[in-house]
Amino acid sequence: MSLPKPNWGWASLPFLLLIWVALASRFPTYILPQPWDVAREALRWLGDRSLWQHLQASVLEELGGFCAAVLVALLLGTAAGLSSRFRDFVSPLNSLFMAIPPIAWAPLIMIIFGLGYVSIVLVIFIAAMFPMAVTIQEGVQSIRGGEVRAARTLGANAWQLLAHVYLPASLPFVTAALRIGFSQGWRALVAAEMIGASRGIGWMVATGGQIGNSSQVLLGIVVIGLIAWLMESFVFRRIERHYQKWRVQ
Repeated sequence: MSLPKPNWGWASLPFLLLIWVALASRFPTYILPQPWDVAREALRWLGDRSLWQHLQASVLEELGGFCAAVLVALLLGTAAGLSSRFRDFVSPLNSLFMAIPPIAWAPLIMIIFGLGYVSIVLVIFIAAMFPMAVTIQEGVQSIRGGEVRAARTLGANAWQLLAHVYLPASLPFVTAALRIGFSQGWRALVAAEMIGASRGIGWMVATGGQIGNSSQVLLGIVVIGLIAWLMESFVFRRIERHYQKWRVQ
């Protein structure tokens, strides 16, 4: 009986901390602080509850833009996967918007809608929606014609085909689209907050850089990475496990 292979994923974060400590020891604290300096900065931000306020602002903006992008991407991606004419129509638009960095839209959007929640949500929407729509479209296109013909032979209508054939078969692509969309939206959120917001994690990073507080900058970077890791570990992986069980059933 062979022993299970060890999982070395647990060692990645301690290894990163060791690299951080080693690099920080070669620079003054005001340039590259040690992890414990950043921890003290975090306690200061937690003490006056300002960290929670900025985190809440960023999370609400991300949820607004990401959820809207998911709904539109599901509609567009499914329609483009099912209809070759619609796919030909939207393909140039997808290529155009995916080629332009989402943050390039931020100045124009902020000129039109002003600084604040709506502008940042729109930047997130643009960043997340088009990659998700393309991924979902590829998932719908990958479904074999024999499965569809068999369902139609059994009398399935259009809605039953969507619910019992297209949706289960394209779930891996939907999960991949959610991962891609969230990461793209989260990056766009931070960048948009850095150039046109008065609160949020991106604002923390930008303000820390302007005043020369490297501990604040690193605190914001740590929070950005932590949120992304939590979403991957406790949301997307659980969704993936759930749909795998559902598909088996």
